[in-house]
Amino acid sequence: MDRTKYEIELKRHAFIRAMQRGVTPDMIEATLKGGKIQSFGKNNLKFQKEYKNFTVICVGEIVGVKIKIITIETKR
Repeated sequence: MDRTKYEIELKRHAFIRAMQRGVTPDMIEATLKGGKIQSFGKNNLKFQKEYKNFTVICVGEIVGVKIKIITIETKR
């Protein structure tokens, strides 16, 4: 999947959840730009990037020409 042809929109809920889980905005950006992409379902995606202490997972869906990031999770 080519991430350059989509505009990425980060929902407010996802940003709040990321801050609660200790994920900084620069980690979110690095995950979206350089993380592995896993497709599931019809229009859903996961962006994953491993860091020293945990893995950041950004879950989103494709809507038209946008990828909407719905939530951000961490896996220890």
